[in-house]
Amino acid sequence: MRIDIITVLPELLKSPFEASILKRAIDKGLVEVHLHNLRDYTDNSYNQVDDYQFGGGAGMVMMIEPIDKCISELKSQRNYDEVIYMTPDGSTLNQRMANSLSLLENIIVLCGHYKGVDQRVRDMFITKEISIGDYVLSGGELGAAVLCDTVIRLLPGVLNDETSALTDSFQDGLLAPPVYTRPAEYKGVKVPEILLSGNFGKIEEWREEKALEQTQKLRPDLLQ
Repeated sequence: MRIDIITVLPELLKSPFEASILKRAIDKGLVEVHLHNLRDYTDNSYNQVDDYQFGGGAGMVMMIEPIDKCISELKSQRNYDEVIYMTPDGSTLNQRMANSLSLLENIIVLCGHYKGVDQRVRDMFITKEISIGDYVLSGGELGAAVLCDTVIRLLPGVLNDETSALTDSFQDGLLAPPVYTRPAEYKGVKVPEILLSGNFGKIEEWREEKALEQTQKLRPDLLQ
């Protein structure tokens, strides 16, 4: 998989890809992540990427020309499955969407800023709009990092145990059940006996039951 991220703040996005699982995925050649500074595609002396909005109103708007130049250059080099725009009014990112995106080969992620992008960018270039929640961030960079993390960890070979991702919360529409590790007893609180029994059939039944209980308690909306 190749992910090209278009941003006005590439330095904000570097650290997530220089540590932990994401770095390991890049080092193993399982994914390529390329950051593109939108200011490199301007032709004005101030490298300006935003301007006042027509009709007046507070807030600046990202201009179409540098975005067009960047996306067009990338598209001249390869075909892209999706051109994604990170925006608060996009479809909310969920596990099903992450699963679907992890099957793609090449994607572009455009990080919004200010009051957003010129609407013509959305009309002409964007194929999918994604939000990470019903709130507003200073820009799309942190949302892009979240998107990349949830997608890259699903790629074959990224996690040491590939079955781990299949048992995460939301994969089967439920939250994950409680998990325990050593010691078996700590300050008088014991691990459920069933988990120590070695009866894997019963353990799986217990986990399914607890997953349903967790979901009913914490996220009943998932069961509707």
